[in-house]
Amino acid sequence: FSWGAPQAHLLLPLAIALWIAWGDLRTYRIPNYLTLGTALAGIIFQVAVNGISGAGSGMLGLALGFFLLFPVYLLGGMGAGDVKALAALGAWLGPSLTLMLFCYMAIAGGLMALGVLIYKGLLWAKIRLYWSYLVSWFLLRQAKVKPGPAPEADVQGIPYGVAIALGMVALFWRGG
Repeated sequence: FSWGAPQAHLLLPLAIALWIAWGDLRTYRIPNYLTLGTALAGIIFQVAVNGISGAGSGMLGLALGFFLLFPVYLLGGMGAGDVKALAALGAWLGPSLTLMLFCYMAIAGGLMALGVLIYKGLLWAKIRLYWSYLVSWFLLRQAKVKPGPAPEADVQGIPYGVAIALGMVALFWRGG
């Protein structure tokens, strides 16, 4: 790691991602003013740095960030604030860096979820459940397994803003 100009454009998005994580840890919410302000500022930044083509890059990053997480939101895997946070950071980063951020934060989020499952003693129950879904689907071409009783404490309480921030730290560390 060496400090240089390539990381300079990542400083403000990094600070915003850390702000998002801090708020998500405290309240399990990511405020709309933060995501909307970040998205608008990101597009303005893109235009200032790259001219009119920057608007396209910012909008593509915003759309990519949104559509990468929106299916997970629809399945109940995360909150809308998490989706909007990645979209907003995508406006700053453009599409290629947004995709890199998504990969880093997916790894961080997966490790966080794994840690919570281990801590709460739910790992093997989840593995058995999803294994039975998988076997049922391959043998019967449909998931006919009846879900057991819902565990009292599940992974749904993970503040994914932390994973987003960890992904942004990794992106910054790698130099974009």
